[in-house]
Amino acid sequence: MDFNSGGKKAIERLVEAYGFGTRQALCDHLGVSKSTMATRYMRDIFPADWVIQCALETGTSLNWLTTGHGSKQASANTNTIEVEKYLLSDGALQKDGFYIFDKGFLPSTFKKPLVITDNKSELICDKEFEDIRDGKWVISIDGEITIRDITRLPGGRIFVEGGNRAFECKIEDIEIIGKIISLTVKFV
Repeated sequence: MDFNSGGKKAIERLVEAYGFGTRQALCDHLGVSKSTMATRYMRDIFPADWVIQCALETGTSLNWLTTGHGSKQASANTNTIEVEKYLLSDGALQKDGFYIFDKGFLPSTFKKPLVITDNKSELICDKEFEDIRDGKWVISIDGEITIRDITRLPGGRIFVEGGNRAFECKIEDIEIIGKIISLTVKFV
């Protein structure tokens, strides 16, 4: 993150976090002049001191105040992890919020977890992996994202099945997005 910029958006998030309607109300609360606020806003100077104060006073997530990403409300439980959630629709992944998990629920070996949902299931995946092994994977075939079973073959080849037709290819012929660790199926 570049703390030499991003002031405008951060100030707008501060206004939202406090529940104010204007930057003037934020000035009054922080005890700063309108010109100080205007300088930081117009020059896009990141207001680190105000962001910290707001996080302490409101319980708003420091990550959200700083970057605009993640859940707005900070978790009171430090044994939780916030995991990005994506919707798989028409062969593409679209950001769809976040899930908060107890750290004990997810394997400690997870490096970059994500959740992918579609109309019938929820998949907990790890985007960072050391090797491709037999199992369920999220892959991209010619830019279309799909869930498939992969079997590792000799010579750097894999067998891909789970779609209309199974096929064999080199690992480099497809893009591996993540290893599926857990699958929850919806029966409703």
